Amino acid sequence: MDTPLTPVTEDWQRALAIVAHPDDLEFGAAAAIARWTGQGKQVVYCLVTSGEAGIDGMAPPQARAVREQEQRASAELVGVDTVEFLGLPDGILEYGVPLRRELAAVVRRHRPEVVITNNFRETWDGADTLNQADHIAVGHATLDAVRDAGNRWIFPEQLTGEVEPWGGVRQVWAASSPRSQHGVDTTETFAQGVASLLAHDAYLTGLGDGSFDAEEFLEGGARPVGSRLGVRYGTSFEVFHFDLW
Repeated sequence: MDTPLTPVTEDWQRALAIVAHPDDLEFGAAAAIARWTGQGKQVVYCLVTSGEAGIDGMAPPQARAVREQEQRASAELVGVDTVEFLGLPDGILEYGVPLRRELAAVVRRHRPEVVITNNFRETWDGADTLNQADHIAVGHATLDAVRDAGNRWIFPEQLTGEVEPWGGVRQVWAASSPRSQHGVDTTETFAQGVASLLAHDAYLTGLGDGSFDAEEFLEGGARPVGSRLGVRYGTSFEVFHFDLW
């Protein structure tokens, strides 16, 4: 029997979602984000790339424009009106100081209490379904950037004008991690999550033979998580704490 999940805390007001590509949040976390924006919370999206290498039949310059537009439309469906693109190259992201610097600047600018990212473990299932290199790099860099953002002596060149160090991030949540021990009920917002994924029409059309069923896919992940929460649908998270430095 699967271990029950502990509900994530919801006593916060500002969150920042940092992921590698357009559609990363929509493959599971968007329904949770719809729940939180429906509670009046503020969520900002930061896309490290524009997903320009993600559509085999579309050249990167065209794909970049299409995927940015689809991401903005998708975010709007779950109540997110601020979407930033860092413009780093899709498919070849590397963990390291340059990426940490970029992400620390975003954290300092938006001053979130919670940061949301994607699963960055080597696999999706804890076994043999491999994760993507971009997801792994961004997740690890996000953890470090959150700590970097609170230290005025790391990337001090960013501290100009009204920008100050920000050590107010309490937790980082990695959605759909195989090590998840927390989750959130998305029963009431599941349909919004499906709609947000369907907004990535050009990307989904290019997947496989074109028969991808977004609702079926999301339900396949949300039902088992919901069962562990005692509800119909849910999203799982691996939680990292930053209360103590």
